[in-house]
Amino acid sequence: MRYVLPVLLFLSTSAFSQAVFQPDSIKRQLQATKIERSLRVDGRLNEVEWQQALPTSKFVQIEPYQRQPANHDTQVRLLYNRDFLYVAAFMQDSLGRKALRVPNLKRDFTYGSSDIIGVSVDGFHDGRNAMMFAANPYGSQRDLLSFDDAIIDEDWDGLWRVRTSRTDSGWVAEMAIPWQTLRYQRTDTAQTWGINFFRIRRATNELTTWSAIPRAFSPLRMPYAGILSGIEAPPARANVRFQPYLLVSDDRNNGSEIGQRHQTQVKAGGELKWAINPSTVLDLTVNTDFAQADADRQVNNLTRLSVFFPERRPFFLENAGLFGVGLSPIQGFWGGQMIVRPFFSRRIGLDDAGRPVPIDAGARLVYRSLRRNAGVLYMRQREGDGSLATNYFVGRFSENFGTQNRLGGLLTMKNTAAYTNLTGSVDGFFRLRPSLSLTTMVSLSGNTASPTGTPPGNGFFGYYQLYNRSNQWVWWVNQAITTKNYNPEVGFVSRANVVETTPGFYWLGRGKFLPAWIRATEPGGFVLTYHQASTGRLIERQYNLNPLWFMLQSGGYLGGFINGYYQRLDEPFSPVGIAIARGKYRYWRYNLLLGSDRSRKVSYSASIDWGGYYNGRLTTTALGLTLAPLPHISAVLSWQSNQFGAVGLARESTNVQLFSVETRLALNPRLQLIGFYQFNTASRRDLYNIRLSWEYQPLSFLYLVFNQRAYDDFLTHVMPDGHRHVTGDLARQREQHLIGKISYLKQF
Repeated sequence: MRYVLPVLLFLSTSAFSQAVFQPDSIKRQLQATKIERSLRVDGRLNEVEWQQALPTSKFVQIEPYQRQPANHDTQVRLLYNRDFLYVAAFMQDSLGRKALRVPNLKRDFTYGSSDIIGVSVDGFHDGRNAMMFAANPYGSQRDLLSFDDAIIDEDWDGLWRVRTSRTDSGWVAEMAIPWQTLRYQRTDTAQTWGINFFRIRRATNELTTWSAIPRAFSPLRMPYAGILSGIEAPPARANVRFQPYLLVSDDRNNGSEIGQRHQTQVKAGGELKWAINPSTVLDLTVNTDFAQADADRQVNNLTRLSVFFPERRPFFLENAGLFGVGLSPIQGFWGGQMIVRPFFSRRIGLDDAGRPVPIDAGARLVYRSLRRNAGVLYMRQREGDGSLATNYFVGRFSENFGTQNRLGGLLTMKNTAAYTNLTGSVDGFFRLRPSLSLTTMVSLSGNTASPTGTPPGNGFFGYYQLYNRSNQWVWWVNQAITTKNYNPEVGFVSRANVVETTPGFYWLGRGKFLPAWIRATEPGGFVLTYHQASTGRLIERQYNLNPLWFMLQSGGYLGGFINGYYQRLDEPFSPVGIAIARGKYRYWRYNLLLGSDRSRKVSYSASIDWGGYYNGRLTTTALGLTLAPLPHISAVLSWQSNQFGAVGLARESTNVQLFSVETRLALNPRLQLIGFYQFNTASRRDLYNIRLSWEYQPLSFLYLVFNQRAYDDFLTHVMPDGHRHVTGDLARQREQHLIGKISYLKQF
């Protein structure tokens, strides 16, 4: 009962339930003009067809003044033929080129970091699905899939084209989106779609949309979209994408523990995508390779939660929103909340150190419609050093009902010659009001036999999360439980055998009481507790008070936190190698954060976190500096210092530091040289990742990649009885990989 009381408290508090405005009863409407010939997409709009298209404008603000007319209007036109939907937008600006902010030319650039024009398309016109296509003034692309403005597939890369131009009166974007990329109903009659357009003018941090949306929501909230009518979509035809690749690599290992090895290999494989119909897509992969994927970033983990490294491999990123359900950190949450995913794709094709394990083949079939979504994934992982050949299977089904509700199930299986691990889950999403949603899941895991032959017990995971976001308040109530034996081997669990309870809130304050340079104040707080699931005993508690948090008109921020901790260690804990004894610990920590406008040529972030840490003290300082003198040249430098004072059994006083440098040189959005270097003073671990990427035609790439990973490790000796004995001597371990890869995409 004690876990239900926070829910009742929040639901009964009307002050936290302030409404947002409803969608307009009379929707804004737009018609696309049909043309016969194909256009040259160059960002110039000098074809006569663009003058025939019906324009629409009169955007309204979301930020900073909701529903007020845009200070700099935007004009949009739509054309289509048998191959493409064309979208053209002219972003008026009295300052012209001088007002434009673009810090780099990265694909899928950070939302809010630059000027942007985007379109959200609901081809099913169900108010739930959205495909978003966006560009900045230098032609970098950003795209994603959204469902209910809750499940976001940011890493989907659609096949489409955009070109831009910049003038003294604004900038122009011209998009060509193939019908094969769009998802819509197949009918013989003219169609009606949901559509909205949005723009960020970064110089004034102004967000505007064509059809008005409450500040609390994003431009992906399709019930607020306008209407695109009269679209005569072409009849169904073959829609197959074939993308073979050829790779040459030179691999070197040099170390007493990782061995001495030099190997050169040639590898070929590829992927095939067949859009069987607008609702069903089949992906096949053979001899799968992800050599071009971005490198993992090192972190110094000072908590008792396992580190969650995000997926970076393109094949698994697509449709991640369909399969990747589970407990995620709450938006705006600054504490150490658990992450639990019954399916986590990094369990496939990577070992515990993040090194690739060969994948022979795989397949994924995804079905999406107005009423339901379904998907199956199968991957075959090759036998490797110390690991058996492994089959992975994931099945997903969800049913949509009501206005914006969903029930679903997820089944994962890991199968080897020794045992089979199964995990079954049921989840739900319910939009109780436009501002209030409930997400929940229950999950069971178990093995047919353990690797040692001893049948283990079954494990359980469950959670619910109430989340409310209106224009004035954000609040949440979150509760989760993982039992000791919950072990989804194709998933991720950041902490087992705990019950987590997390109520929290913050206020979104605006008004004339604030100085002109501050847009909003967002004070708040939360309580985070962990009880041991097997005993009910309190093992961790955190009180967080956030009395100061200001969002600046420029897009920067300034804030401070006060945190009170209780930690009960029932077994030793060793963050970054510092041994801390069992016992009960109470301490307070304080945090200040500052960040500037990240769209400027020079921007920065800084934080300092100081106070007690178990039986000693810890001061963590983090600094970040971004230099972007031109959109074609950028560098990001960051430094973190963890200064321990008299911590642990040995009362250690030491400083663990982490340095990072990332550079980007771009001739244009399609030809870029990206470099990343990181050095961690803990074990003197360094990492190099240098990539030359050339998209010589849409989604066809040439890559040249150099990776190096090096660290110090203790020498070990194998004793006569077979046991390994660790010596006190350190030796340098180094891995190097030089890779050339070319892929070619052909669409039929």
